[in-house]
Formats: sequence, structure tokens, C-alpha cells
Amino acid sequence: MSKYGLFGKFTVKEGERDSMVRILLEAAQSMNELDECEVYLVSTSDTEPNSVFVYEEWKNENAHQASLGLESTQTLIKQAKPIITGMERISTLKPMGGKSSQMKS
Repeated sequence: MSKYGLFGKFTVKEGERDSMVRILLEAAQSMNELDECEVYLVSTSDTEPNSVFVYEEWKNENAHQASLGLESTQTLIKQAKPIITGMERISTLKPMGGKSSQMKS
């Protein structure tokens, strides 16, 4: 089974971007415990103040699907739902290689 990647965009209510970033960074923290999750990167854009972008890389698609059923993931989804006004899967990807490292925050 090949690696699986996603690039997505969450649009949130006016003034809620920082809340969404906090929720997604908490999700990223919980992904540190999953060997199957190789990259979970949360980003913002200066040109889209109500958007948060997420890039994920997994060992395979089944691992990603399984992560959505975790209790910690479900809790964070419930927190995020009230502030989300839209979601867009920009692309499903097949990671081929490159460089990946832990971000220092």
C-alpha cells in the first residue's frame, strides 16, 4: 500500500482562526503518538485571515481513516464544528519523497 497525503483548507467564522489553529495543533500533538502519521502540518496565510491549512502525510490511507475514529480526534472535531464555515480538500496526494522534519515551536 502506498503512502497517502492530504492538503486541506478549513474556513472559519470571522475572528476564529486562532481557535481553529489551537484545535488543529492539539490534533497534531495527538498525531505524535501515531507512527502511521508522518507529517501533520498546520499553516495560515496572510492573504486568507479566516482560513487554516493542513498538510497530512500517512503511511497509507487506511491509517488516516482509522485516525478519524479515535476518541481524541472525535473530541476535537466536536470542538471545531461550531466555528467551521467550510472545508475543502485541495488535493489528495501520493507522497514520493523529499525532506520532512519536526518543527520547533
